[in-house]
Amino acid sequence: EQVGRVRGRGRKGWLPAFRDAMLFKTAYAFGLRRNEARMLDVVDFSRNPRGPEFGEYGVLYVRHGKAKKGSPPKRRSVLTVFDWSAEILQQWNEEVRPLFPTAKSGALWPSERSPRVGFTQMNTRFCTHRDSLGLDKGLDFHSFRRSYVTHLIEDGWDARFVQEQVGHEHASTTSIYTCVSSDFRTRTLRRTLDATMEAALRPVRTAR
Repeated sequence: EQVGRVRGRGRKGWLPAFRDAMLFKTAYAFGLRRNEARMLDVVDFSRNPRGPEFGEYGVLYVRHGKAKKGSPPKRRSVLTVFDWSAEILQQWNEEVRPLFPTAKSGALWPSERSPRVGFTQMNTRFCTHRDSLGLDKGLDFHSFRRSYVTHLIEDGWDARFVQEQVGHEHASTTSIYTCVSSDFRTRTLRRTLDATMEAALRPVRTAR
């Protein structure tokens, strides 16, 4: 229904704007780094027998985690913890992603011209959305990851579980993330998660 509303507006650029919203929400929902999010493929999700309510999106397999110097990318599995994340991913894969001409590539986040959204393009679009909303310039893509850690800890999740979710080798690294709860970035981040979708839903101005 929401996809139909966005398409019905006839707003130019709605497709990449929708992708951006889904990408940002997914980065937050799984506590991902920029390259981890960018390099996701459709096949990187599977069921979690202990979380059947998430359907095909119970587990995310991160194949391009942060590597140590001279080592290959570190892999990890991230369990789904938010109900809404499975819902938006299903909507994205079934209703919106197939509309991209490059969707057959298998990349979760295609662009209109390339099989996978570019690293620079992803950063530029994040900054564009942030600045257009008048948000603090201290917000960066990594803020999604920081907020994920902070919100899970604040909601009572075990610190060891959170550490494994985000792939931190040392607990001290995770504890640093939890210190930003009162920071402006954390308090305003959730506004950015829906802002791009709201922009796509606004009526198109007609020339007078």
